[in-house]
Order: sequence, then C-alpha cells, then structure tokens
Amino acid sequence: MVKVLVVDDEKLIVKGLRFSLEQDNMEVDCAYDGEEAIRMAKEKEYDIVLLDVMLPKRDGLEVCQAIREFSEMPIIMLTAKGGDMDKILGLEYGADDYITKPFNILELKARIKAIMRRNAKKSGKGDRERTKVFEAGGLRLDRDSRRVFIAQKEINLTAKEFDLLELLVCHPNKVYSREELLRSVWGNRAAAGGDVRTVDVHVRRLREKIEPSPSDPRYVHTKWGVGYYFRVV
Repeated sequence: MVKVLVVDDEKLIVKGLRFSLEQDNMEVDCAYDGEEAIRMAKEKEYDIVLLDVMLPKRDGLEVCQAIREFSEMPIIMLTAKGGDMDKILGLEYGADDYITKPFNILELKARIKAIMRRNAKKSGKGDRERTKVFEAGGLRLDRDSRRVFIAQKEINLTAKEFDLLELLVCHPNKVYSREELLRSVWGNRAAAGGDVRTVDVHVRRLREKIEPSPSDPRYVHTKWGVGYYFRVV
C-alpha cells in the first residue's frame, strides 16, 4: 500500500485529496501546518508527500528543505502560485515535481504513479517488495504462507507478531519508531488512540520466540531513544 502524506491548511482540499487517494487503495495521513508535517515525516517514511507551499508556522519550501535533511522521500509541491520562479524554487529546495492549483486529480495521480515507478526502478524496491521468501542468518520468512522458521524449525507467531517481523525483515537496517510501528502494523486508528507500549510488549514476545538469547538479540535490535530495526549479527 502506497503511504501518502498530504500537507495543506485548507481542510476541504485535504478531505477531497484523502478521499480520492484512498479510492486508489493508498494510505493517507494529513498535516495542516509546516511543523506538523516535518514531525510526521520524521516519524514515518512516506512513499510520497503532497506539500502545499502556503502553510502556517513553516511554509512548504522550508518543510521541503527540512525533510531533505533526513529523507529522500518523493515530494510534489502543490501551490496556487504558478510563476516559473516559484516552480524553480520548489525544485531547488528538493521537490521532485510541481503542480499548480487548481489541478486535475487524475493528473496528480498520474504524476504520483510516475514518480513511484521511477523510484522503484532506481532503487530496486519493486523487485524486493515482490519477493515472497526472505532468508537471513538462519531465519526464513515466507510471506505467502505467513510462516517463520529459525534453523529450519517452525516458530508459531501470532498475526501481529508476524506482521511486525515481516515489516522489519523486509526493510533491514531501517529504524522504525514505536509510533511508526504502531501505525504501520496496527493501523491509523490504533495509532491515534493507542499506547506505544503495545509495540514493546510484542517485540519482547517476538524476541522470546525467535532469539537464541532475547536479552542479547541477534535479529530484532533496539535503537535506544528511537525504536527498533532488523539486522543479523
């Protein structure tokens, strides 16, 4: 599922974009000012950011520049300003594309898909996400059958334990915050009112099942003060 962050202070525009993108089975989060957008982009790696230029607190150009300091997630600038200089500034600040309001939602979707295809081809992500079986350091995870083996011995995991491990295994060395894991594995509604300790409990139970020594993990590691990641040591 493509994860999209929509950033605009006009709530009707946000509502319309969210509805339309969700019809294409995209997962949509929303931010209404520049500071909120930067915070959310730090907490979660999005496949695409739709970023308005005119925002309260910090404008879209500042947000774009700030995101580029820690991520290469694709950014499409949305703005009522159609001048060439505004477009040039947006691209120089790190945007991948630029579309002027009012825009056709079908054109926006086409641009999103074009950027996604280009980035998947460049990074090889498309091939990796189609991979059905992952093997690393004696751990084998079969995505189709939802089975996990350690040294050829099957490990019985709950549905959420498997989802959590699958996310980490499919993105090795990527550190996920507890908030991001709660949102990705349990969903946006759970994240909105959930307790991040749920993640800690599931990680602890997962380690008890897959780690030779849960207190000195081989697979699922802690980045203190940040979150969790997968790496074989």
